[in-house]
Amino acid sequence: MAELNAEFRGYRSPLSTRYASKEMQYLFSDQHKFSTWRKLWILLAKAEKALGLDISEAQIAEMEKHVEDIDFKAAAAEEALTRHDVMAHVHVFAKQCPLAAPIIHLGATSCFVGDNTDLLVLKDALDQLLPKLVGVIKQLAHFAMQYRELPTLGFTHLQPAQLTTVGKRCSLWIQDLLMDERALRACRDNLRFRGVKGTTGTQASFLQLFAGDGAKVRQLDQTVTRLAGFERYYAVTGQTYSRKVDLEIVSALASLGATVHKMCSDLRLLASRKELEEPFEQTQIGSSAMPYKRNPMRSERCCALARHLITLQANAANTLATQWLERTLDDSANRRLTLSEAFLSADACLLTLLNISQGLVVYPKVIERNIAQELPFMSTENVIMAMVKAGGDRQVCHEKIRVLSHEAGAQVKQHGKDNDLVERIRADPYFAPILGQLSSILDPKTFTGRAAEQVVEFVTEEVNPIVALYADRVVTKSAQLNI
Repeated sequence: MAELNAEFRGYRSPLSTRYASKEMQYLFSDQHKFSTWRKLWILLAKAEKALGLDISEAQIAEMEKHVEDIDFKAAAAEEALTRHDVMAHVHVFAKQCPLAAPIIHLGATSCFVGDNTDLLVLKDALDQLLPKLVGVIKQLAHFAMQYRELPTLGFTHLQPAQLTTVGKRCSLWIQDLLMDERALRACRDNLRFRGVKGTTGTQASFLQLFAGDGAKVRQLDQTVTRLAGFERYYAVTGQTYSRKVDLEIVSALASLGATVHKMCSDLRLLASRKELEEPFEQTQIGSSAMPYKRNPMRSERCCALARHLITLQANAANTLATQWLERTLDDSANRRLTLSEAFLSADACLLTLLNISQGLVVYPKVIERNIAQELPFMSTENVIMAMVKAGGDRQVCHEKIRVLSHEAGAQVKQHGKDNDLVERIRADPYFAPILGQLSSILDPKTFTGRAAEQVVEFVTEEVNPIVALYADRVVTKSAQLNI
C-alpha cells in the first residue's frame, strides 16, 4: 500500500496539484528546464561553428538527437558527487553524445544555460499570462456594457453613498487590470537575453577561444541571441543578468495580485448583500454544516492566492539588494521558489478569475430593494429643490424633511422596519405641490450621473484597442476548475 501511495508521502505544491494550468506548470518543470539547457548548448555550438571553431555537423546532430531523453537518475547521481547541477548535466549529456562531448558547454559558464533558460521561461510565461489577462478584461467589458445602466448603491467607507451602476463599478476593476496588462506587456517587450558573457560578464573565455577577435565574440553574442528567439541581449552583465529584471517582473505580477484581491474582495462583499454572485455549480456544496450556503469560494481562492503573490515582491527585491559585486549564489534557492510561484500563482488567479467573469450573476430585484432603503435619504435635497421651485420656503422645507428623515431613520434602526420616508412625505399636506413629481424625483436612474456613458466611452476608447492587440490569442474560456 505504501508503494501505491508513494506520490502522496512527500510534499506536493498545491499550485501544481490544484490551481495552475498544465501549460504553466510545464514551463517550470525539470523536463523543460534541462531540455532547454541542451538546446542552448546546441545553439552555442552552431554559432561557434559558424564563426570558425572546429565543430562538426555530426557533433551537432548527435546533440540534437538527445535533446529530450534526459536521464534524471544519472544526473542526480552525478550531482550528488559533484555538488554542481550544471556539470552533472554536462557529464550526462556528454555520455549520451560521446562525439560531441569535447565541445559541449565550450567557453561557457553555468549561467549561460541557467540564466538564459530563466529568461526564455520568463518570456514564455508572460506570453501565457497576457492572453488570459486580456480574456478576463474582455469578459468583464461585456458584463460592464450589459449592466452599464443598472443603478446600484455606491459605497464610500463601506457606507451607502451616491448611486453608481453595476457596469460602472465593473469598469473600475477593468481599469486596474488594464494597468496590469500594460505593466506585464512592458516587462515582456523589455526582456532581453543574457547571451554569452562568460564567468564575470567580460567574455574573456570567448575572446580566448577566438584568438582575441573581439568582433567575432560580439557576433557570437548576437547570433546565439537571435537563434534563441530574442532580438536584443543585455549589453553588460556580471556573472548573471541583473536581478532587477526579476524584480520588475515579480513586482508587476504582485501588482496584478493586488488588483485581483481588490476585485474579488468586492465580489465577496456584494455576494454577502446578495446583489451579485460568482458561478455556482448545480452539485456544488457551500458548507458541510449549512446546506443552504452559496459561499464565494472562487473569489476567496483568488484572494488567498493573490495574497501569496503580493508577498513574493519582497523576495525579489531582497534578492536584488543582496547580490554582491558580480553575483552570489544566495539568489539560487530563492529564485527557484519565487519565480515559479509568482507565475503559477498569477496563472491560477487568472484561470479562476476567468471562470468567475464569464458566469457572474446579478440580482436586480435585490439591488432595487437595497436602493429603496437608502435612496429616500439621498433624494432629500432634490425634494427640497422641487418644493422651492413650487414656491415653498427652503428653510421651512429643510426642517420638515429633517424631522421626517429622523422619524424614518428611527423606524429602520430602532424597529428594523423598511425606510418609510417617502410615505411620510406623501402623507404630509405640506408637500402636496410636488406629489406628482415624487416618482421622477426618486427614479434611481436620475442619480447615476454619466455612469452609463462613461462605461461606453471607457470600453470603446480604452478596452477595445487592448483586446484588439491580442486578436485571436485572447483566452475567453476557462477549463473546469480543480477543487
